[in-house]
Amino acid sequence: MSSSRSPPRVSFASLTPNNLGTVRKLNSVLFPIRYSDKFYHDILEPDVEDFCKLIYYNDIPVGTFCCRLESSGDQAKLYVMTMGVLAPYRSRGLGAQSLEHIIQTATTHSKPRVKAVYLHVQTSNDAAKKFYERHGFQEVALAENYYKKIVPHEAWVLEREVVADATKEASS
Repeated sequence: MSSSRSPPRVSFASLTPNNLGTVRKLNSVLFPIRYSDKFYHDILEPDVEDFCKLIYYNDIPVGTFCCRLESSGDQAKLYVMTMGVLAPYRSRGLGAQSLEHIIQTATTHSKPRVKAVYLHVQTSNDAAKKFYERHGFQEVALAENYYKKIVPHEAWVLEREVVADATKEASS
């Protein structure tokens, strides 16, 4: 009998009404704010299915990310509303894999074409800011009084341009 372990399996699952309770529970543990029923309704919409996922580690739900498309004309930005992994599962590359999934999906999204991915990071969260900067995001603004119920109220706005997948564009 071999004692070697298989590498951990990381997978992403689409959000459904059946697993929305898991997303709610994860968000209540991961984030210092309570999300509205509208938030949970909106993340089930078909146009964001590729951008809102549960993160599984060896078949255990350990995190989630939720984004929304903000369109103007034929171009759009993708806003990362939430992205988090439970503390015992951090430093295992799950956040990086999640962010890569978001960016890769954004590069192949064609209607509308996503030109940038952006998000807010609370100014007290240097570790999160450094994480996003390591993945090509840059600080583009400081949002004063962005957070109403948590201190500090300020947030950095971080953004990364997205270069469309040329192979996808040629076939559309």
